[in-house]
Amino acid sequence: MSDLKVSDTSVISIPLRNLVAIIIGVSIAVSGYFALTQRLDMIEKDTEIMRVFVDQNSEFRIKWPRGELGALPDDAEQNMRLDHMEKVIDKLLEELDSGGK
Repeated sequence: MSDLKVSDTSVISIPLRNLVAIIIGVSIAVSGYFALTQRLDMIEKDTEIMRVFVDQNSEFRIKWPRGELGALPDDAEQNMRLDHMEKVIDKLLEELDSGGK
């Protein structure tokens, strides 16, 4: 085997078509890498948004039945009517107990 000497004046010869193929291959690999990282970033962002929605839904699911998040307007109206009917019934019971005077 011959002694291989490398210096700053060494010359490398490569066919032009091989050089073009290497450049195209590297550019395809780089663009594929950036497309892949962009897709992963999008998936991570979507996952984070879904996690926030799930957390909000869990909070709503727990607090709504307890009444910690308020009530629907129809529920408030129904409660007012029930309170009024309860007062009327209490008055009628008091009149009944007092003998109708």
